[in-house]
Amino acid sequence: MKDSPISSDFFSSDFLMGNIGAPFIMGLAVGYFAKKMLLMALFLGGAAIVLLFVGEYYGITKISDINLQQAASTATDMAKQASDFLVERLSRITSKSVSAAGGFFVGFRLG
Repeated sequence: MKDSPISSDFFSSDFLMGNIGAPFIMGLAVGYFAKKMLLMALFLGGAAIVLLFVGEYYGITKISDINLQQAASTATDMAKQASDFLVERLSRITSKSVSAAGGFFVGFRLG
């Protein structure tokens, strides 16, 4: 009994690398990059807040706690929107969309 051409094409290395391997690697790279950029943004944001606190201590600036909380909330919302955009965009790479999105989450975890 011969294997049908469809089943042999499904398990071929060309099909697996093109539809599962390559999107996973792209998702992994994007997730890793996204995490590193998030950490850098948090570092720079923290440094800016510390500089504002120092400026307030020396009487150079005046900081409103409510405005500071609103700025942090806005930044959090923007980070969530960016993450959702990246996952949604990676999901369009393959018809199953699991491989690229899975790679994104693995890369984000590794980053």
